[in-house]
Amino acid sequence: MTTPAEGNLTWTPTSTAAPAGSDLGADPLELLATPTADVIADYPSARVAPIDPTLADTAEFCATYGSAPSHSANCVIVAGKRGGLVSYAAVLVLSTDRADINGVVRRHLGARKLSFAPQDEAVALTGMEYGGITPIGLPAEWPLLVDATVLKRDQVVIGSGIRGSKLLVEPHDLLARPGAEVLALTLGA
Repeated sequence: MTTPAEGNLTWTPTSTAAPAGSDLGADPLELLATPTADVIADYPSARVAPIDPTLADTAEFCATYGSAPSHSANCVIVAGKRGGLVSYAAVLVLSTDRADINGVVRRHLGARKLSFAPQDEAVALTGMEYGGITPIGLPAEWPLLVDATVLKRDQVVIGSGIRGSKLLVEPHDLLARPGAEVLALTLGA
C-alpha cells in the first residue's frame, strides 16, 4: 500500500543498488546533487525516485505523480542582512503552507532585512539546481528552520539537489542535521 507522499513512483533506498530492470540505473546516488550524495548516509529513511525534470515544480510534480501536496515540503534559501553582513539559512515548509519569512523567520535569525536568496546565489552557494534545492547537503553552518507542521507527516517529498529526482524522507531524520530547529513558521501559526 502506498502512502500519500509516495504517489505512483517507485522509490529506492539511497543506500542500496537499484533493482534490476528499474529506471534508476546502477547507483541511486547518481540521482542526487554531489553535496546531497556526500551526506545522504546520515538520513537512513531516504529513498529516491527519478522524475521528469520539467515536472519538478511542486504543482506539476504532485499532479503528474499522484503525490499529495500536503506531503511535499519546499526548501527555500533566505539571505539575512544585519550591519553589512549577509548570512544564509534554509527554511523547510509544506507546499500547502506559506512561511512567515519577514516576520517569524527574520526575527528568529536576528536579521534586520531578510529576503529570498537570488537564484544564481542559491545555486552557486549550494551546488544544487534551482527547483531541486534540498536541506540535505546544504552548507553545515547554515541554520535549517523546519516548520512544525512538516513533522506531523510520516513522510515528506523533498528535492534531491537536482530537478531529475525527488527524495522521500521521514521528517524527523532531517532534525539530525546540525543547526536544524523546529519552529512554527507559517503565516497564521
